[in-house]
Amino acid sequence: MVLLSNFIELKYNSAIMTNKKKYHIMFVFLTAMILLFTACSRDNNTGKTATELRYGFTSEPATLDPLSSANTADGRSILFNVFEGLLKPDTEGRLQPCIAESWTIEQDALVYNLKIREGIHFHDGSVLTPDDVKFSLETAITAGFQGVIKIEKIEISGSNSIKITLKEPDPELLPYMTIGIVKNGNTEREKNINGTGPFFIESYTPQQNLVLKKFNDYWEKDKPHLEKVTIVFFANSDAQLIALRGGSIDGANIVGSLISQIDQQHFNIFFGYSASVQLMAFNNAVAPFDDVRVRRAVNYGIDVQNIIDTAFFGMGSPSGSPIIPGLSEYYEKSLSYPYNPEMARTLLSEAGYNENRKLTFDITVPSNYTMHVDTAQVIASQLEKIGVGVSIKLIDWSSWLTDVYRGRNYQATIVSLDGYNVSPRSYLSRYLSAGGSNFFNFKNNNFDRTYDAALSERDNAKRISLYKETQRIITENAAAVYIQDINYPKVFRAGAFSGVLNYPLYVIDFASIYGTKKS
Repeated sequence: MVLLSNFIELKYNSAIMTNKKKYHIMFVFLTAMILLFTACSRDNNTGKTATELRYGFTSEPATLDPLSSANTADGRSILFNVFEGLLKPDTEGRLQPCIAESWTIEQDALVYNLKIREGIHFHDGSVLTPDDVKFSLETAITAGFQGVIKIEKIEISGSNSIKITLKEPDPELLPYMTIGIVKNGNTEREKNINGTGPFFIESYTPQQNLVLKKFNDYWEKDKPHLEKVTIVFFANSDAQLIALRGGSIDGANIVGSLISQIDQQHFNIFFGYSASVQLMAFNNAVAPFDDVRVRRAVNYGIDVQNIIDTAFFGMGSPSGSPIIPGLSEYYEKSLSYPYNPEMARTLLSEAGYNENRKLTFDITVPSNYTMHVDTAQVIASQLEKIGVGVSIKLIDWSSWLTDVYRGRNYQATIVSLDGYNVSPRSYLSRYLSAGGSNFFNFKNNNFDRTYDAALSERDNAKRISLYKETQRIITENAAAVYIQDINYPKVFRAGAFSGVLNYPLYVIDFASIYGTKKS
């Protein structure tokens, strides 16, 4: 599929929308014919157990390096199957042994000792050693990974253990020990993709597919079940749905209104959440969103439940917080802005906007995510009722990463943000005034102080209270409109695959999936 390379501004008048529909229908028809031919040409091996899976994605990895902080949610989801950390979360968010088989915490969370599991092999056949762990963690520190910057030194202790000493006590270091471990000295990780996970990357053709093959020397001998997984990349969710229904892929994540087009007689739907926060981010440093009154007004002018009902068929968990409801211990559930058009109009008037000076702004949306495009359209319709004009600009994913995320050249955007791990820091660190991933340009000294206090607080109850206070500061200052944790069903051909798991992270665990009889 050819990705959009330029901004496309959607004007909401009947003539342009009519042309848009005509082109869309023509595109869908032609694509369907191509995929129907493809599907009919494939041997479905009726009656045999599936050993291969073709799975659809609507975005590609920004990098195949697990020690690069530049990766995307879909990229991390894929690499979850290729690289492993010292620990690994289970489906309940609890940390389980992985490359480290055990650990102890000493000196009031100042020192961590981790024993490395013996007999783990890299995909190139070499045996993992503590030197590999030391190199990986030191590389992550240099790359600026949150959570590991407090590490003062890493020492190899005994024959198969490492000792991590921190600059100051940190009771929440372990969630960051899920960082992917690479081979000692591997500085060209984009080319030399060498992990210890259940699959290795056999090939990667940008804009087409990425092929995962079973790693026969994986330390968990009963995994993976599949021999091969081919991840097929699509320009958008519509094209992905056509491929799924046409039979050229076996499964995909399907969201929003598209789920209503899934025939449950021919497909199995495994419901779960995306473990990410869908939000409309404001660029807090540029007009009109450098005015907190405007940011609050837009929050009051948006009916979150209506978005979920209209664009997602009611499937979603509303959230007024920058962290997901799934982190229930830390999540502050009292923060949502109620839908209040009158309050929105009052705040806009205070900020100097009225019939003679109408508030207008652009929402820049990655075009490959139909769910975000649908959300933008609902928001534009809602805000029109309070006299706010919204233009929607669609850009391709790579342009979004360059212009919006890294370049911070935008007014508002809609996206889902996941966490790197099961710590609230994964979500909250994005709002630090000097944070490299703070594409909101949110700057608040009170937040910075409270966040820093949470990092050093060793009492669990007090630390939770501080994390909840940071959420209140962000929401009260309306850094964004927090919408939901999207219900993100995984759809597979009926009766063909089982073992689909859900995690409190945005990942897909291909190692747990196994084939049943093909339909």
